[in-house]
Amino acid sequence: MFLVDDLLVKPFLSLLDILHTMALDEMYDTDAIQDDIKENRLLYEIGERSEEEYQQRKQELETQLETAQQIQEQMRGRMEVKQ
Repeated sequence: MFLVDDLLVKPFLSLLDILHTMALDEMYDTDAIQDDIKENRLLYEIGERSEEEYQQRKQELETQLETAQQIQEQMRGRMEVKQ
């Protein structure tokens, strides 16, 4: 029975794990969030965004960045090297 599980179920679970990791990488992309922070600052500096809008968006983005960094740290901790 374990042989059947290994042959049929394990590849499917491995694929799901890969898809899950890719989805998390996409959702919590720290580079993209940092780019959004820079863009927010630029829009404020050229006058297209008020200080209130700038501060509000900055706070949202910093919270997102913090969450993304925590998620990526957790992902690094669960990565395994398979041989």
